Amino acid sequence: MTSHVPNEARVIPLRPQAARPGARPAAPPVPPGRRAPAAREPLWRDLVGDVLRRERLGQERTLKEVAEAARISMPYLSEVERGRKEASSEVLAAAAGALGLGLGDLLARAQGELVRLTSRHTGAGPGRGASGARFDGMCLAA
Repeated sequence: MTSHVPNEARVIPLRPQAARPGARPAAPPVPPGRRAPAAREPLWRDLVGDVLRRERLGQERTLKEVAEAARISMPYLSEVERGRKEASSEVLAAAAGALGLGLGDLLARAQGELVRLTSRHTGAGPGRGASGARFDGMCLAA
């Protein structure tokens, strides 16, 4: 005797779907009696990708235009903008150059975004980390 099993698979997404493109999913609710987990540090690749995308959209340019000017593939540039790929300094310099920015400009904007986001989570003022130390230089993560 055989039993009939429907040929359907249950799909469990690895990452919850964001409400809108580019938005980060909201944190799950904290059960009563538990402390909320510490805010997650933003990833450098997400910050750099956000800066690239904002600059490209601000210039009203398409992904294809910028990818061709930077001489990198359009799918790869899209993945860099979405924070899915950790791009090399050469790729970042090419993408920044295609947007009329220097690599330093791109990284400084991403660092500014990092300071803004981390100071919001830690309650510290701009330029102050959790330790209270002041950083005047660029902070790069490997």
